[in-house]
Amino acid sequence: MRIAMGNRDLENGTLEVARRDTFEKQTVSRDEVVEVVTNLLEEIQKNIFNKALTYRNEHTTEVNSFEEFKEVIENKGGFVSAHWDGTIETEEKIKTLTKATIRCIPNNAKEEKGVCVLTGKPSTKRVLFAKAY
Repeated sequence: MRIAMGNRDLENGTLEVARRDTFEKQTVSRDEVVEVVTNLLEEIQKNIFNKALTYRNEHTTEVNSFEEFKEVIENKGGFVSAHWDGTIETEEKIKTLTKATIRCIPNNAKEEKGVCVLTGKPSTKRVLFAKAY
């Protein structure tokens, strides 16, 4: 957000408030500026968060086999949601074969029975893999 005060604004008791996310501008009375800025900052935060969440969701692909895993990593990119057996050795082997590493184990990962995409060993939840660029 940008707040501008020109000579005319000072004479009129107003300020120009410009959003940097949508490029909208509005003229606000000095008496209302604190409330307007507070509300706009909350709205901007929500907009930026929702945009990032949408981007992340659109760029996450769930896979169930190592062939799918390699295809997504090589051709689509983004995050790959896959079962992993929980061992460092498997993570290292996946990294060696694809250059992808675990980016996170989501806090909200749902418990689901599955098998590791590389070893076939049992897994209880998915983790997110990606390549560093």
